Amino acid sequence: MIHLIRPSISFEEVEPELRAMFESGVFTRGKNVEALRSEIGEYTGARHVYTVTSATTALWVCLRSLGIGPGDEVVVSDFSFPASANVIVDVGAKPVFADVSPDHYNMTPEALERALTPATKAVMFVDAFGNPTGIHAIREICRARGLPLIEDAACAIGSSEHGVRCGAIADLTCFSFHPRKLLNTGEGGAVTFDNPDWVEWFDVKLGHGASGALGYGLDFTDYGYNFRLSEAQAILGRAQLRKLDEIIAERQAIRDAFVEEIGSLGFRPQEFGDDAVSNVQSLVFRVPPRFQRDALIAALRDEGIETTIGTYCLSGTSFYRRRHNDVQPVAQRLQQETITFPCYGGMDVERVLSAVTRIAG
Repeated sequence: MIHLIRPSISFEEVEPELRAMFESGVFTRGKNVEALRSEIGEYTGARHVYTVTSATTALWVCLRSLGIGPGDEVVVSDFSFPASANVIVDVGAKPVFADVSPDHYNMTPEALERALTPATKAVMFVDAFGNPTGIHAIREICRARGLPLIEDAACAIGSSEHGVRCGAIADLTCFSFHPRKLLNTGEGGAVTFDNPDWVEWFDVKLGHGASGALGYGLDFTDYGYNFRLSEAQAILGRAQLRKLDEIIAERQAIRDAFVEEIGSLGFRPQEFGDDAVSNVQSLVFRVPPRFQRDALIAALRDEGIETTIGTYCLSGTSFYRRRHNDVQPVAQRLQQETITFPCYGGMDVERVLSAVTRIAG
């Protein structure tokens, strides 16, 4: 079976660091977590980095840091995993769905403008499958309106637009370290930002509310949380971050091979802007009109090749459809028409392409 994804890391790469961790007895709040924070900052260009348990947690923390709650609205890309909108609901605010481009799959400026209301308190831009195309245009609108921009870059570590890497573009950026992402720690995530005014809030809130020593203990000046990444997870993350550019180059080469081979059959790849560089977190195409996408997924499964849909039209899910009347048409069409192919270094590219060509040719 050719699976959708395989980790870009081996046990041998991390064995010395894991052995040292066991010998030290330090499994949390150790040097590897701090090193990973520093190295993500150096790689992305972000001044401040906080590791957390997931990108979902990261998004939730960002909303809380901005004081967003009941009565507020947050505009969010409609073509995404439900976590992007769920965190908005969880803090008591209302997600307002902005439709996306049929070509690059990201929120468009026109859709954002239509979605803005006096109740809008923030905008959440989702880098669909690692593609940051259009984020600077969205940022300009946010700055003109005085709205904070949260970048759901769960898929986008290593991606860039206009020469600036994700992590240093938006006011707040959230990364995922889930197994389907390029930097895989099993579970995990990170928040990055540049604003020094937010540092104290993150230090206190992500440290159980502690803000200093009190005798032999701590002084808890606020309530807070524990969303820590472990030392073992940080070791995995650091090993992959060291070779992230190599991992991205492999995935970009696989995408090029797919575009050349199946583009002539009518498969349309996700497009990237001229000034955008995608890490190709997922290899996503729109299937030709003559095919039924789910039938293609089933046929490839019979060939021993795992594929899946692109992602979801959030406004069309059962939960959000009950809360909102309008389903965004482009996002809905993309959910119905997109397929995700396997994409990772060392996979048998020719076997996958041969199967797709045989079935669709």
